[in-house]
Amino acid sequence: MALTIDLSGRVVLVTGGTRGIGLGIAEAFGAAGSQVVTCSRSVVEGATDHHVCDVRDPEAVQSLVAAIVARHGRLDILVNNAGGAPSAAAATASPRFHDKVVSLNLLSPLLVSQAANAVMQQQDSGGSIVNISSISAHRPAPSIAAYGAAKAGLDSLTRSLAMEWGPKVRVNAVDVGLCRTENTEDHYGGDDRVAAIERTIPLGRMADPLEVGRVAVFLASDLASYVSGARVACDGGGEPPVFLHIT
Repeated sequence: MALTIDLSGRVVLVTGGTRGIGLGIAEAFGAAGSQVVTCSRSVVEGATDHHVCDVRDPEAVQSLVAAIVARHGRLDILVNNAGGAPSAAAATASPRFHDKVVSLNLLSPLLVSQAANAVMQQQDSGGSIVNISSISAHRPAPSIAAYGAAKAGLDSLTRSLAMEWGPKVRVNAVDVGLCRTENTEDHYGGDDRVAAIERTIPLGRMADPLEVGRVAVFLASDLASYVSGARVACDGGGEPPVFLHIT
């Protein structure tokens, strides 16, 4: 018997779902048949079901979820994707900088999850939450220290919420490795440098955002019905130990 993922009739909210990894996630859920709702801090031309929302603002988040339920009658899946941080030396970055990084990458997923959970707990079918985390949560993260720490917190939060909110709501995380987006070359310094980085990845390349989306779709689907509190690595095999390069 073939295994397929059909999310027809499911309503999914993807935060930060209009570019980069978030866009790949939104496209993957759309391909699975779900009704995809996105949000970001800015207006997006051509977006069919998009809301302007700062996910760090509790009142804005409550209004967002209320608007989704008013329009669609339900909220089945939440993907907490909004996040990221510019590089900054931990020794000199300002307290305000660190506060904003932690707020976006840890506290905002909690805010949106709380609002979504309140809806999902009242639905006969419950719901599923997928947190987009990072391999930086479990390795040294120089120049993005606060980001790595926030993502480590997000992985911990995932396990705690899975325990608190089950059995109605499943909560899982995807620890994403290096991924090709519209900003990859600018971030890493051009084609040659990107190619050199990719040679260090066991699968020989960075991820495509759609591949991250497919992992999120699986975790949100009935195929993962007994998966909760899990942290799934989507990193192409990880990073080889340094000693393997020493001759």
